Amino acid sequence: MASVRARSNNKKLFFDFQYMGRRCREYTQLTDTPANRKKLQRVLDKMEAEMTLGTFNYADYFPNSPRVQQFEHQQSRIQTRLSNSPTFKEFAALWYDEMSIQWRKTHKLGVKDILDQYLLEWFGEKGVSCITKTDILAFRSSLAKVQNRSGKSLSASRINHIMTPLRMILNEAANRFEFSSAYHGIKSLKVPRTDVEPFTLEEVMLILKHVRPDFKNYYTVRFFTAMRTSEIDGLQWQYVDFERRQILIRQALVMDELIYTKNDGSYRAIDMSETVFQALKQQQEATGDMPFVFCNSKGGSLMHRNVTRRVWHPLLRHLGLRARRPYQTRHTAATLWLAAGESPEWIARQMGHTTSEMLFRTYSRYIPNLTRQDGSAFERLLAQHSTEENSHE
Repeated sequence: MASVRARSNNKKLFFDFQYMGRRCREYTQLTDTPANRKKLQRVLDKMEAEMTLGTFNYADYFPNSPRVQQFEHQQSRIQTRLSNSPTFKEFAALWYDEMSIQWRKTHKLGVKDILDQYLLEWFGEKGVSCITKTDILAFRSSLAKVQNRSGKSLSASRINHIMTPLRMILNEAANRFEFSSAYHGIKSLKVPRTDVEPFTLEEVMLILKHVRPDFKNYYTVRFFTAMRTSEIDGLQWQYVDFERRQILIRQALVMDELIYTKNDGSYRAIDMSETVFQALKQQQEATGDMPFVFCNSKGGSLMHRNVTRRVWHPLLRHLGLRARRPYQTRHTAATLWLAAGESPEWIARQMGHTTSEMLFRTYSRYIPNLTRQDGSAFERLLAQHSTEENSHE
């Protein structure tokens, strides 16, 4: 860490800092006083700022230092090497081709959209090694002025999502062409925590009572299994095990394509409650000859946007319930299980979480007596002790 220090023999101050991978000490004739330390600290702060921005010139501060020539020679070699590095557009295309083989279709399309819509327009013709921290921060600031299709500014989460490919491209280029990545030290924007909005059991029963009959089984399974939209829309009869009363999550429907579940946690077996078992038995009578459990009139998979627009939101408006995304059915299942006193470890497995930590972090405020952590257990202990004391008297 850069600092202003004093020599032990004559108490003269000197700079101690790192530059281009080397430790540098540059001595002054100033004596060690508070005023002189403050003066040199201001100089040091300016030096560090210029190093961060890539505008620092050693000769401007220490023209008589023997290191000037060393750094100029080193800088010359670096510039020669960097002049042979590609443009951002060229390297981004190479990086995308190399990386996309390990990505899913949806992720590939998402990254390509970010490149085409944002990154290439801003950085495309710049040399990948010439992009500075100032360029990156200016680009991020510009994203805050962009409006989405709804006319709203991009969220912090969306901006971070756009910045991720930029960070990966610049860091990979820095490794290959041996320069310092300008992205170093840039932190992601802080994303406000969003509350989940589960339905109460009374609201769930109201919804199931009034929903279209051909979608009652669909929403029953959604509310009482915590399945994701892509999982229930991609559910096929071959993965419904009535004998063991389990729903096997092996695939998901994403952009009209069946894909394998994204990680080991998502690959799971969900235990059927009696309510879910009966709903699926009824559904089997309707669509048992089709590959998909829940399907359209032609046997094809449901289009979740159409279902949301034509069934879900109109029903909530009709019932006078606050508009919420269908994904809240998953949160509802979690809160109902917790409220019923089910084991957090079991719930985590049903939801596809590797640990129960997220349950406590996300849902605890909706369950006043979650694992009896509301003080009532202690109250009962005191009451029991008092009763025993009185009985002995």
